[in-house]
Amino acid sequence: MARRGKNEGTLYQRPNGRWRAQVCIDGSRASFTADSKAECQSWLRKMLDQAEQDWSYAGSKMMVGEYLQVWLENSQASLRLKTHDQYRRTVEKHILPHVGNIRLKDLRPERVERLYALLLKSGSGVRTVRIVHAVLHRSLEKAVRYGLILRNPTDGAALPQYKHAEMMVLDETQVSQLLVAAKGSRHEALYHLAVTTGMRMGELFGLRWSDLHWVSGRIYVRRQVQYVPGHGWSFVEPKTRSGRRTIKLGESALQALREHLERQQGERVAAGERWVEYGLIFPSKSGTPLDPSNLRLDFARVLQRAGLPKIRFHDLRHTAASLMLNHGIPVIVVSKMLGHSKPSITMDIYGHLYNEMQDEAAQLMDELVTPICTQLHPKNESLLIEQAEPPDVGEKR
Repeated sequence: MARRGKNEGTLYQRPNGRWRAQVCIDGSRASFTADSKAECQSWLRKMLDQAEQDWSYAGSKMMVGEYLQVWLENSQASLRLKTHDQYRRTVEKHILPHVGNIRLKDLRPERVERLYALLLKSGSGVRTVRIVHAVLHRSLEKAVRYGLILRNPTDGAALPQYKHAEMMVLDETQVSQLLVAAKGSRHEALYHLAVTTGMRMGELFGLRWSDLHWVSGRIYVRRQVQYVPGHGWSFVEPKTRSGRRTIKLGESALQALREHLERQQGERVAAGERWVEYGLIFPSKSGTPLDPSNLRLDFARVLQRAGLPKIRFHDLRHTAASLMLNHGIPVIVVSKMLGHSKPSITMDIYGHLYNEMQDEAAQLMDELVTPICTQLHPKNESLLIEQAEPPDVGEKR
């Protein structure tokens, strides 16, 4: 059977030697049988051209804005609250004002490209445009499945190139400077865990004291905190199964947590009735989930006190990974600690570190084989030739 592109029909030869073509339009399957492949191909082209010209199937008069509102409503049950809110804000702010009043069937790749260009011209960044593309693409894929459009117009639209933010990591000396500068801060233990375990901000915010096993020194990552405007805080499970993981803590991290617990007990008393008990390890001063913006402000102050360059909080995760890999921790162990679904993801992100480690690898291998080479090829003083001064040949006669 020869399968064609999505919604372009199917063409295959039957056991009796005849050819058969099938295509699904408006949810109805049509078929055609002929003696030759060319006849079936011709029929398919006519069917698809006709569908392209008149769009004579359900929903052909639907506007882009109308469809997107229906899609948002239908997808609410299958999306996380925060993801759905991001999609909704993207649709309302960046898509509806520009293409909401266009008929769904009239949205073409060139019109989608004009939308991207307009967003860039109006000051939106490349990352925002790529988010718009992702939302449009996902929503219009459903429109294709519903039979509302024949093809997804975002498939043929060119995207602006996006340069990922440069990864910034701290070296061992800088990590020490950071922790010294954070000493005494109410977030000292949080910074300690971030830079030694590589946990994400949302994962750190979601940790509860019940997740910590003091005797074994293990902490269980089971949830993360998300804030959705208009909805408040929500505790959600990690996106992947590998995100639920157990991390072994070192003694210095456990000591930082002991001091943090003592400090928190004082804050609980000071807050009195204002304290809301969530059982969180890293809450606000009233027990509620921590505000990311407040932590980022404190982190910036700690970096300044330490005399360190400005980096993102997420770069502490990169720092933890780079330190582990540079000290020879197997990539599969690092991958499990970070919660990656497979080691290849870790390699894709941090593979450049292995290039930097080639000098160390070469030196190590040299040290391993040097004793063997010395036995196989002992130095022979008689073979050492010292370069002599060139002979004085005198004047040419």
